Amino acid sequence: MSEEKQNILSDHLEKKKLWELIAIVIVTAVIWNLPSAAFGIEGLTVIQQRVIAIFVFATLSWLTEAIPSWATSLAIITIMCLTVSNNSISCFKGEGPEFGELLKSKDIMATFANPVIMLFLGGFILAIAATKSGLDVLLAKNLIKPFGHKSENVLLGFLLITGVFSMFVSNTATAAMMLTFLTPVFAALPANGKGRIALTMSIPVAANIGGMATPIGTPPNAIALQALNQQLGMSLSFGQWMAFMFPLVTIILLISWRIILHFFPFSQKTIDLEIEGHVSHGWRMWVVTGTFIVTILMWLLDQVTGVDANTVAMIPMGVFALTGVITGKDLQKIDWSVIWMVAGGFALGLGMNGSGLADRAIESIPFGSFSPIVILILSGLICYFLSNFISNTATAALLVPILAVVCTGMGDKLGAIGGTSTIIIGIALAASSAMCLPISTPPNAIAYSTGLVKQNDMLKVGLTVGILSLVLGYAVLFFVGKMHFLG
Repeated sequence: MSEEKQNILSDHLEKKKLWELIAIVIVTAVIWNLPSAAFGIEGLTVIQQRVIAIFVFATLSWLTEAIPSWATSLAIITIMCLTVSNNSISCFKGEGPEFGELLKSKDIMATFANPVIMLFLGGFILAIAATKSGLDVLLAKNLIKPFGHKSENVLLGFLLITGVFSMFVSNTATAAMMLTFLTPVFAALPANGKGRIALTMSIPVAANIGGMATPIGTPPNAIALQALNQQLGMSLSFGQWMAFMFPLVTIILLISWRIILHFFPFSQKTIDLEIEGHVSHGWRMWVVTGTFIVTILMWLLDQVTGVDANTVAMIPMGVFALTGVITGKDLQKIDWSVIWMVAGGFALGLGMNGSGLADRAIESIPFGSFSPIVILILSGLICYFLSNFISNTATAALLVPILAVVCTGMGDKLGAIGGTSTIIIGIALAASSAMCLPISTPPNAIAYSTGLVKQNDMLKVGLTVGILSLVLGYAVLFFVGKMHFLG
């Protein structure tokens, strides 16, 4: 393509994005100024209506990419600080129950340093250290070797290895580590083929799905388990959870393998896995290897040590900084735009929860008058939709307590679908199935940051695998519940 044509195309795209942004701003302004009665939510406050408008702005901006995803997130945080916080511009402040309670600006700004952001950074630092020391080359050689040279089998290897790691280790950290192992494999693939996209997409898909298999695999699982055992008096154990979730996850991973191959077939049928690369045999390798082992063990034994995964992520940052494994120049390799993008999702969740909008919206739905099947499907779809745009942990933390109360009040009525456990565990499953957008989960964001995956690629695979996961997962939960396996 000539330079002139490229300039014309570039101008056309810029104008298209400008018009999209103008349309988004107009829609947002209309929603911002609508009469509160138009939303059908009783007792909706001015602050909550503004949060709805900001949510619409974020959703449309992320979907259309009228502005970069990280810019959308920064815009969310800026708008919230200026219009719905205690430090808002004077004209946006008000008083009284109809106006609602302003959020604290320091809480909004703190989303930049959310504990999960620290986990995110820890994963990046581990990945940089692995690449710098050559540990990624060693692991790539030893873990992928059993799967042979056939391209399809190599893809399966990455899916299964990532899935197993994600069962016990943070899916964010798992995705960051596994993507570093792909670098030497990419060298054996044609730059213009779809194989690189397939391999890159396998990491977030497997990280998201793999976490379903254990109660510690992902925070929504822990939230659901706590509700079942403490709020509802059940005694669901780690082994019981894995007994039905591990086979489910294995099946979904195998089907995901074929789905990814359908959308992104390899043009090269074999991959030469004679992985080359510099491997440090000095003190640096020992420091990195030792820190990797300690970090992973502490992630696995968080209930024994009492140190949560976010705090454990600080260990590699501290150790590598003190020993000089990571330098200030290395920090420039972190894709900070992805960090801002994730922070925007947390800020949106804070706005919805902190303003009371999420509670009011859920409570406005008359669950008690619905049939068990409707409650099951509706709760799963609501969770799936919200988790695609805001933190799956925040979504589960919102829905699980409310549904636990609703389900308790319904007594034996839920027996037709296997009981309360079907709905509560279903929320955790739906949260992990949401992977349509780069901002849906940290693993998605990490994969998107490589530049190898476009948003449409992620949407195709994420939507297909997510819906499949929901259908199979709820079918398994229904069967397990009807068999009274969970007590």
